[in-house]
Amino acid sequence: MATYKKKYKAEGKKEQAQFDESEFETAGVLNTLDETASRSEKWIEQNSKALFTSLVAVVVIFLSYLGYTTYISEPNELEASDELSFPRKYYDQASTAGSGIDSLLVLGLEGADGNYGFLDISKSYSGTNAGNLANYYAGVSYLEMKQYDKAIEYLEKFNSDDEMLGPISLGAVGDAFADVNQPKEALEYYVKAANRKNNGFTTPLFLYKAGLTAMELKQFDKAESLFTKIKENYPTSDQGRDVEKFINAAKYAK
Repeated sequence: MATYKKKYKAEGKKEQAQFDESEFETAGVLNTLDETASRSEKWIEQNSKALFTSLVAVVVIFLSYLGYTTYISEPNELEASDELSFPRKYYDQASTAGSGIDSLLVLGLEGADGNYGFLDISKSYSGTNAGNLANYYAGVSYLEMKQYDKAIEYLEKFNSDDEMLGPISLGAVGDAFADVNQPKEALEYYVKAANRKNNGFTTPLFLYKAGLTAMELKQFDKAESLFTKIKENYPTSDQGRDVEKFINAAKYAK
């Protein structure tokens, strides 16, 4: 019996020891959490001014952006779009007029009767979509008037991801360089125009122009490659119908 009781008491002490140790570990964890929380609270108290300033700065930036968009950017876009309608009227008339085209283009560029022209809109609304579009109209107007330096200047300011307008504007820069006898620059822009947006109209058109310009520069391998792209990818386009003869011309010219 004595042995049994001694064994029983030993086990009881062991269990008690384990229980006390567990409590001690739990208390240690809680103390650590309390200390961490206390340090965090102390850090927040010490840096509350900086945190508040940062929060205010974020709020101010957000409200400023919202205010700019609501009260400046959007109204500016609408105003610029309204202004653009006046010179576009003269540009559209010039595109269908049989004569007197230059005078209509000048009205579109410079404006009249107190209304802005493309040049004014480009300058006064430079951060808007309408201001960007005014650069395109100014550029192609100067191109029509054979003022190639100005055409290049304004067309290079224009930027668009539009399926047609993006490539056409780059191709127009190429045309301007070709007209001032700068075929290297013309070739560069024709290739850019061909690669800007992949479609069945502008891509083969500017591949074709690039190919002809490469032939002029005696870059026959490049010319053959450009014409071959038309044959392989755009055989039913206007340029693809007789492109085989240009491929052969580039081959035999080497």
